[in-house]
Amino acid sequence: MTLEEYLRDRGQEVDRWLDKLLPSEETTPSEIHKAMRYSMFAGGKRLRPILVVAAGEAFSVVPELLYPIASAIEMIHTYSLIHDDLPAMDNDDLRRGRPTCHKVFGEAMAILAGDALLTRAFEVVAKLSVPSDKQLNKIEIITEIASAAGTVNALIGGQAVDILSEGKPVSAETLDYIHSAKTGALITASVRVGAIMGGANPDELELITKYGNMAGLAFQITDDLLDVLATSEQLGKTAGKDANVQKATYVALHGIEESRKRANELAKSAIEAVQSLSKPSWALEEIAKFFIERAS
Repeated sequence: MTLEEYLRDRGQEVDRWLDKLLPSEETTPSEIHKAMRYSMFAGGKRLRPILVVAAGEAFSVVPELLYPIASAIEMIHTYSLIHDDLPAMDNDDLRRGRPTCHKVFGEAMAILAGDALLTRAFEVVAKLSVPSDKQLNKIEIITEIASAAGTVNALIGGQAVDILSEGKPVSAETLDYIHSAKTGALITASVRVGAIMGGANPDELELITKYGNMAGLAFQITDDLLDVLATSEQLGKTAGKDANVQKATYVALHGIEESRKRANELAKSAIEAVQSLSKPSWALEEIAKFFIERAS
């Protein structure tokens, strides 16, 4: 199986689970469920949930335990995108190649759609039926996801510092914090929860965490590069937006070549970490390479 086939196969399975786990558009109140599904099924790559699956497969976790958790991660990611696009934040009109949620459904419904996806994510994991010997793993996974979505070295904290840093001089340390928290935390959580469900020991969890940290930062540095080098059509979102609002980015601070070099180094470190696991790590290795080679 090629990576392209792997991503397509696992992504389609994630979509099937998301379709089952989200309320239908006909469910009352229909407008909020239409908004949730509009953003959820807008054609994302499903990289974070696929990372859950890839890590879980390395630890021999059955699909019935992996895909609900993977779907919950994607709900949280999509909620963050809906809110990130709002006029009070990044004020973007385009996401995943089509108008953003608030442009179609209005700001109030977009806010509620994001809130609903975040809430539903935790409901899905809390209701997940697991064998008795996996109950503690499930509790640990809920804690892991909550921490990654929060304010301390996590998604919301990274978003807050990102907004507060616009138009201001930013140190390399602050920039690393923004990227590692806003983007990297959920990517790291994705591989950690797959490994946790598989009963990873502390040494294995340390290696999978290193993979997530390195790959997550490489992913965001590549995003910074693409914002400068790619078109809006390629990205499915507004290109050049970071520079226009004077966001703190790797390219702005370090330049294109140094940013590209750093992303490559991080991807290499991520791959070396999972190669040390003594587990089947092909998918994780290839995804780390894809993070820095992608065109969108």
